Amino acid sequence: MTADATLGAPASSPASGAGEERTDVEGVAVPTGHLIGGRRVGAGAGFEVRSPIDWEWKLAEFPEAGAVEVDAAVDAARGAFPDWAALGPEGRAPYLLRLAAGVERRAAEIAQVETVDNGSLLEAMRERVIPRGGMNFRFFAEYAVSRLAEPSRILHGGERNTVRHDPAGVVAVSTPWNAPFMLATWRVGPALAAGNTVVLKPPEWAPLTCSLLGDLAEEAGLPPGVLNIVHGGPETGAMLTGHAGVDRIAFTGSPATARTVGAAAAAELTPVSFELGGKSPFLVFADADLEAAARTAAYQYDNSGQVCLAGTRLLVERSCLDAFMERFLAEVEAIRVGDPREAATTYGPLIHPRALSRVEAHVEKALAQGAALRFGGKSSGGLYFPPTLFTDVPSGADILREEVFGPVLTLQAFEDDDEAIALAESTDYGLATMIFTGDESRAGRLSRRISAGTIWVNCFYVRDLETPFGGTKHSGIGREGGRHSFDFYCDVKTVCERTAAFAAAGTGGGS
Repeated sequence: MTADATLGAPASSPASGAGEERTDVEGVAVPTGHLIGGRRVGAGAGFEVRSPIDWEWKLAEFPEAGAVEVDAAVDAARGAFPDWAALGPEGRAPYLLRLAAGVERRAAEIAQVETVDNGSLLEAMRERVIPRGGMNFRFFAEYAVSRLAEPSRILHGGERNTVRHDPAGVVAVSTPWNAPFMLATWRVGPALAAGNTVVLKPPEWAPLTCSLLGDLAEEAGLPPGVLNIVHGGPETGAMLTGHAGVDRIAFTGSPATARTVGAAAAAELTPVSFELGGKSPFLVFADADLEAAARTAAYQYDNSGQVCLAGTRLLVERSCLDAFMERFLAEVEAIRVGDPREAATTYGPLIHPRALSRVEAHVEKALAQGAALRFGGKSSGGLYFPPTLFTDVPSGADILREEVFGPVLTLQAFEDDDEAIALAESTDYGLATMIFTGDESRAGRLSRRISAGTIWVNCFYVRDLETPFGGTKHSGIGREGGRHSFDFYCDVKTVCERTAAFAAAGTGGGS
């Protein structure tokens, strides 16, 4: 049968491809409809998806979900919730472990699709980013089974206190376009492991791999309605995050959009978890390993600078500035911008013409405000933008405060620790900080005084799924990772029992 634009048509198998609309991307058949209650619906025109590798390359057309589709997705999730929640962690784990295995088995083809969809480096997608998606499902499924339950405590009066992590209900997940598959699993994984059902909205600029996630869910045997996917832009997102049937909202994106999402959530008093932007400082001290610092600083251009964690503000101790710059420039010289499918490429294109326009506007404004352009600054054709560095930037320039989300760094020098801290703290963001120093006591002092969700010392982008991730100030609300994820995706409940009453009634022994 043809994929239906109505919700009342008979179901078809998303994984089978029989009778539904799909688009061929690098030899992978990607479904182009919503996934609602286990069925692909609404396939057809709505918005176009083009490849940033070559903007003339049209990949697909996707439907845009309206109120009917969003309501149906939330209703499907609500209907599936009781049985899914009742399975408990042990009952849900086999589904999620099969889902993890499916991601691992199909990682290469998912990586191929994501690369042409958002321009990310194919090698990075295949070797690290997509496999991390499988790791997310596996980690949270196993955590819920073996480590979530807390031992009861006996109080002074003999009462027994037990903490329960009960599923919250329906979770709305809105994921960004810079790593859509992995960042979707980072939220969907713990939400499902906790016993919730999910409505996922992929990014309209790069929806393909999130749509494939629906196939993987069916292959893993997830019951219909446990994972639902609705496609669309800001209007669809607003309908979902403002929906009265949603119990949790997990959003990754810009602070501006988060304010809109937060206002809608406030009307329903819906708890939110926000992972937002960054303008992270990258501090280099004279006692650091300058080779490692320069190499890591050049890596901040990764993914064409479209990484919220990137240390885009290089802060270097003045006494080692020349030595650092010599090494940094050598690293940048080795960067190759081009087709992300090619092995020699360091990073690929910006995601969209609007992203290119935004980066160009930031560059023009920085120049107008008196910053000196050391290198880069102009598109090399298409959506490709070279590594760019501004020096001698006036202290009030917007380029020091506003997130560019492109391959644009700034360089400032400092004299001592206090000035370094003052410069690091001079934005409204607080997502991450990188510190390169050979002095452990200095690393400790700065780590205490700088406001950031994550501080990396002499390293970058080392992630541990056990530890909390999030931002301070305008970089986010809440933390996820390990138990912190379950604290958000669950209703955490305390049960206090006077067990002596059970013994008196002859019903002691617990349950």
